[in-house]
Amino acid sequence: MTTTPEASRTATRPQLSEDLRAATAVAHDRAERATFVDDLMSGRLDASGYRRMAAQLYFVYRALEEVGDDLADDPVAGPVVDERLRRVPRLSADLVALGLDPDAATPLPGVAAYVAAIEATRTDPARFVAHHYTRYLGDLSGGQVIRSRMKLHYGLTDEMLTFYVFDGIDKLKRYKDAYRATLDGLPLDDDQARAVIDEAVAAFEHNERLFAELAA
Repeated sequence: MTTTPEASRTATRPQLSEDLRAATAVAHDRAERATFVDDLMSGRLDASGYRRMAAQLYFVYRALEEVGDDLADDPVAGPVVDERLRRVPRLSADLVALGLDPDAATPLPGVAAYVAAIEATRTDPARFVAHHYTRYLGDLSGGQVIRSRMKLHYGLTDEMLTFYVFDGIDKLKRYKDAYRATLDGLPLDDDQARAVIDEAVAAFEHNERLFAELAA
């Protein structure tokens, strides 16, 4: 890790975070309105629905964090890589608490494609940033709502939902603001900035496919 979001504040592309938000708004809304997500968040499923989703996300985060480790010293990707965001150990423990063996799970076809897209960013750090942004900013935002809904609707316990707990980050909004400032300070040329935006839209599309497969 070359720095942390709080330490990286040089705004060389001050519009990137806003451009990302605007460009992904429609795809973000579609993902949130997916049938599986609506049913899960409304309490129309059962705990197995969350278990199935968590098991698939394990593959996504394992790829994301393996690539992140490889790019931790990269001048483009490194500034967003932060040990406090690491989710795989928590997600693995959650799956065990939920009665699942992470090593016995199998990725759905859409998840396998999602993982391949993330792994391809080892040689394209700008595109890695897009996947990092879509996943972790979502966990720090809507993920907190998911945690409360899973406890409310399905009786899941805190030990089953540690994925959404970020030790070392005391103020989530302040961290998210600093993260966006870090994005705006990344040393990107115009083509790289466009690649970040395009890949972020694609990442939401991967999530839409995941939700569709879970619903099926």
